[in-house]
Amino acid sequence: MSALRSIASAARMRPNLILSGLFAAILALFVSVPRPAAAEDIRIGYQRSSTLTAILKANGELEKALASLGIKVTWHEFSSGLPLLEAINIGSIDFGADVADTVPIFAQAAGAKLAYVAEEAASPSAQAILVPTASAIKTLTELKGKRVAVTKGAGSHYLLLAALARTGLSFKDIMPAYLPPADGRAAFVSNNVDVWIAWDPFLTSVIRQSGARVLADGSDGLASYKRYYLASAAYADGHADALNVIFTKLVETGQWVKAHPGDAANLLSGLWGIDAATVEEANSHRSYRVGAVTPAGLAEQQKIADAFFAEHLLPAKLDTSAIKIWLPRAP
Repeated sequence: MSALRSIASAARMRPNLILSGLFAAILALFVSVPRPAAAEDIRIGYQRSSTLTAILKANGELEKALASLGIKVTWHEFSSGLPLLEAINIGSIDFGADVADTVPIFAQAAGAKLAYVAEEAASPSAQAILVPTASAIKTLTELKGKRVAVTKGAGSHYLLLAALARTGLSFKDIMPAYLPPADGRAAFVSNNVDVWIAWDPFLTSVIRQSGARVLADGSDGLASYKRYYLASAAYADGHADALNVIFTKLVETGQWVKAHPGDAANLLSGLWGIDAATVEEANSHRSYRVGAVTPAGLAEQQKIADAFFAEHLLPAKLDTSAIKIWLPRAP
């Protein structure tokens, strides 16, 4: 936590330097801190919307596979990716699944010792810049002066930065409203903001229910929108067998979701409380193609970090290649 205090100190010196929402999110950790791991435990952190992990938790396949190695799984739910990775950093959990591409960057800035374990291939249409169906806004250049709801530090935040940069605008040209997804949606449908940047399943849900119009998504090179699975660097160094099992099960589950979209939607609908048709459409925007992480595959991480640094949202310029990459064993 000392690293986070250092960043907080820097933020006081430059008020816009770091995400204020980061610290609010991290406070949620201490509501229920996971217990220390037993020798044969793996503590897995996840978000409610972590699709592949949610399925594995529901069907018990991962627990069964790890039990064959004498490893017991304990599950720990987090409200968002930032507190999840901070829990890895302070040793409260061992493995996190899954977070948007921006999240490891903020964790790295806070000094977290992480290892990339797997990545989900790019899903650029799974997040988008939305306007109401009757909005007069037709192009990205018309965002100037508009009220824009976005979640700080999320993948959608980078999509907004990239879209503004492409049109020659800066963050100073809009009126940002930093809101979590539920509040962003409420502000959007009540016309308290002009624009909302959302990701699935929130994206598909509001389009289906309100007729919202996509102004732009991550396509055409704006933002790849990858999602990552990470472990603590220490856990990755000493638990190759467990991580190989997890990696294999994530690959298999991603393939199952794409091969059985209706079955997957029905299962997730019950877990998420979202109708199955919306879940199936949202899932169609995600690749769910899990693979090993490579330095070349992380190239966009540096672009993301540089964009946030340019907006004074990181305390220092980062070398995103400094995070450890764990590689699965060849079958």
